[in-house]
Amino acid sequence: MSQLSNAPQWKKNMYALWFGNFATGAGASMSLPFLPLFISTMDNFPKWELTLYAGIAFSVTFLSQAIVSPLWGKLADRTGRKPMLLRAAAAMTITATLTGLSPNVWVLILLRLIQGAFSGYINNAYALVASEVPQEQSGRVMGTLTTGNVGGQLIGPIIGGAIAGIFGYRIPFFLFGAFMLLATLITLFGVKENFVPLPKDDHHQTESAFAGIKQIHVVWAMIISSMLIQAATNSINPIISLFVKELMHNQGNIAFASGVVAAMPGIATLLSAPRLGSLGDHIGPQKVLIGGLLLSGLAFTPMFFTTTVLMLGILRFFVGIADAALLPVTQTVMTLDTPTSAISRIFSYNQSFQAIGSVIGPMLASGVAGILDYRYVFLMTTLLVIINLLVVLWAYRKDGIKLTRAK
Repeated sequence: MSQLSNAPQWKKNMYALWFGNFATGAGASMSLPFLPLFISTMDNFPKWELTLYAGIAFSVTFLSQAIVSPLWGKLADRTGRKPMLLRAAAAMTITATLTGLSPNVWVLILLRLIQGAFSGYINNAYALVASEVPQEQSGRVMGTLTTGNVGGQLIGPIIGGAIAGIFGYRIPFFLFGAFMLLATLITLFGVKENFVPLPKDDHHQTESAFAGIKQIHVVWAMIISSMLIQAATNSINPIISLFVKELMHNQGNIAFASGVVAAMPGIATLLSAPRLGSLGDHIGPQKVLIGGLLLSGLAFTPMFFTTTVLMLGILRFFVGIADAALLPVTQTVMTLDTPTSAISRIFSYNQSFQAIGSVIGPMLASGVAGILDYRYVFLMTTLLVIINLLVVLWAYRKDGIKLTRAK
């Protein structure tokens, strides 16, 4: 305890924000996999209507997030990151708790819309720590901060599944609210920020974010790739618990099984991300990116033929390995090809496109599942992966480069 009290403030901030990231990851993931099952208890919806509402409920959060995030970013430049952290944590405390009290699907969707508009805890946690940590320790510290979010995403679905199976689907939302209340208090009392606002006449704020980028097609390809990766990965979210229910023939603890299946990509990503990052340093990020896309396609396609929850979980594990190769590598490539003065703005574009992908994927999946069947969602995601691969190959050919250098 004495070591913590004597630690520099940035380290105290990191510990506090690690818990905030853990609470956000765990809270969201312990409730979202069971959202379709929760909606199904609100009325006797036909299959097409249930999948449609589930898709809207998933997507609307990311839609409002994509629209509002740039506005919060500008406000953060004037007020600092801590007010943004408190705003996000307090808002999620309220919206998550009220979601558990939703009397019908339309109130639920409205609350999810509001939650997305006021979210952004994890992004602001990264920004605050990155602005304060000594440069020579930034890699290790940012990696430590990441384990909070990923660890929460791993444990959340399993705990949420067990609780939902015993006490009902509303309880995980109440737990989400309780987690975010703790995050709010820890952020309020445990985080101290020495904020210096950006000058209003800073020329970097008026210059185009894409000015000075030589491989412009590659950077745009990475932004589009981030969107398509999110669309493919999140497409299963609205139907995962419904598909597991079908595979289990409506027998057993469906919520717990859904939670385990939902957690598998996170487990794989946590185990494989450091090694794949090191591999990218040695053979070049382009090869890792293309390999990840190929693995992703090979993992999604067999899901169409899946007949057991075990096989679905195994294939989802391989999707997690592919994700560990894809998202970090797209960011690495953008960093390599973007001037330092434009990196923050390019990454903000990237985050917006990721949010758009999280809207497109679930909505497409809901339409496909409602018209055809749950299994056809996996063929749709395979098609998205193929499009992604073609976009990446076209961009490198257009810019006439082969990116095999280490970062």
